Amino acid sequence: MNNYHLGTKCVQGGYTPGNGEPRQIPIVQSTTFKYSTSEDMGKLFDLEASGYFYTRLQNPTNDMVANKICQLEGGTAAMLTSSGQAANFFAVFNIAGCGDHIVASSSIYGGTFNLFSVTMKKMGIDFTFVSPDCTPEELDAAFKPNTKAVFGETIANPALTVLDIEKFANAAHAHGVPLIVDNTFATPVNCRPFEWGADIVTHSTTKYMDGHGAGVGGCIVDSGKFDWTKHAEKFPGLCTPDDSYHGITYAEKFGIEGAYITKATAQMMRDLGSIQAPMNAFILNLGLESLHVRMKRHCENGLAVAKFLSGHDKIEFVSYPSLPGDKYYDLAQKYLPNGSCGVVSFGMKGGRKAAEEFMKHMNLGAIETHVADARTCCLHPASATHRQMNDAELEACGVYPNLVRYSCGLEDAEDLIADIAQALDKV
Repeated sequence: MNNYHLGTKCVQGGYTPGNGEPRQIPIVQSTTFKYSTSEDMGKLFDLEASGYFYTRLQNPTNDMVANKICQLEGGTAAMLTSSGQAANFFAVFNIAGCGDHIVASSSIYGGTFNLFSVTMKKMGIDFTFVSPDCTPEELDAAFKPNTKAVFGETIANPALTVLDIEKFANAAHAHGVPLIVDNTFATPVNCRPFEWGADIVTHSTTKYMDGHGAGVGGCIVDSGKFDWTKHAEKFPGLCTPDDSYHGITYAEKFGIEGAYITKATAQMMRDLGSIQAPMNAFILNLGLESLHVRMKRHCENGLAVAKFLSGHDKIEFVSYPSLPGDKYYDLAQKYLPNGSCGVVSFGMKGGRKAAEEFMKHMNLGAIETHVADARTCCLHPASATHRQMNDAELEACGVYPNLVRYSCGLEDAEDLIADIAQALDKV
């Protein structure tokens, strides 16, 4: 499928049926797989042959869908996970452990911030958070001898900051570590981070990729471009023998194109088991088939709503990368020239109370923890997803007490704007 355009890959990538085989990706709803001999199964456990023996590690349905996302991102290997949180955890933990350090943008999803700053900190992994707007010198100063990766979001949730991918990639590579980018909001339809220097991409497939609020899931994609062997001392898990798999050295056996995902499957998924259910993968694929069509409408609605809000006297500020005059407009034109996303963040005059009052009067925009859905939804992050953060942490990631995250669905923009207008009139 490499010679086809992205829309064609959305529809037909990942699976090509043979003569008389199902046209739709089959759901392999089985925990286990039968083999004729113990020797045949043993080859799988030794990573000497490809195949399936237990769905906790791999499943054919999942691999077909992961292959499609891999094609969309332009990577060499990919795996599905049970959620976007699991994807980000695996992406980091696959190359960093107790005593290691990660540099991360401070403007990231609140759940990811908590994963890094609390849970993974308890595991002995230290994180330094830097502003996405930091200078190259400030970014360089955040690195330590034990730094193993850099992490950021293409479009941050919900602050809608745009990551300068090249700046962060250049810094990561100068220190011999990969850049991991969460591309959930942009999707590969609007941005392919590998083309700008990123090495690993993650997704919460629960969002635009699924697109219908039907199945939780995540994905990790490897670009296959980062040469782990050039920095072998930093990545012993990939560049030294793995005793739990008979002394296999992943970087040697599977090359730089396959080592990272193979290890994540053979170790992370084997031991932690955060597999995506085959049924969820099937549902995800249905969403992927229309991703390129839906993203265009999401972006059209997002821009229309952002323009309306920017001229309203009850609105203190509007954040939308594709809106002319936005702080990140120039970066969006560079990395997201065809549109950013359908999410608009805005601040209400009158503070937290006004934001909460506004949301009570929404009709089309349902109050949900969800985002990036076919149906419009909205959230007050300071009271929900970012509730665990103090005021200083909220400010650092661009989430203010009066901020509302409004996720434009696929409805008519005129109806969305009319609903927002009537809700604002009641504040």
